[in-house]
Amino acid sequence: MELSTILQPECTSCATPGSKKKVLELISDLAAAQYPPLSSQEIFESLIAREKMGSTGIGCGIAIPHGRLMNIDQPIAIFIKCEEPISFDAIDKQPVDLLFALLVPAEQCQQHLSTLSSMAEKLSDKKILKQLRKTTDSKELYQVITT
Repeated sequence: MELSTILQPECTSCATPGSKKKVLELISDLAAAQYPPLSSQEIFESLIAREKMGSTGIGCGIAIPHGRLMNIDQPIAIFIKCEEPISFDAIDKQPVDLLFALLVPAEQCQQHLSTLSSMAEKLSDKKILKQLRKTTDSKELYQVITT
C-alpha cells in the first residue's frame, strides 16, 4: 500500500507537543479533523489502550503508536516530527522525535501489521531519518515521508 493513500498532508505536522500524552492528543485531534465520523476522544482512548500494553517507542527516536477503531473502513496515518524530543518510554530509553501513528479498522489486523512493518522498515533507513529530522515544516515533512 502506498503511504500517500493513508497519510494526508493535513495529518503531517512539525510540532512541539511536550509530552507523550500531548502528542497522542495531537495525533487524535489531527485525525478527527480530517475524518469527521471520528471523535478525538475515541482515537485517543484507542491509542492509550495500546500504550498500556507496552510502549510503541521502537528506539532510535521513533514511535509507532497505533490503534483499532470500530467505525472506520480504511487505515488512517498521522506523522509527527517533534521539534523537541519527548519521553515516550521507548525500548532504548531514549526520547522520541518522530511518530508514525496508524489507526485501522478493527477487523483488518493483517493489513495493520503489514503497514506497521513497512513503516518500521522505512524508518530504519538512516538517510530517510536524517532528511526527516532536517525538515522545517509540515509540507516538507510530508514530501520526505511519502517519497
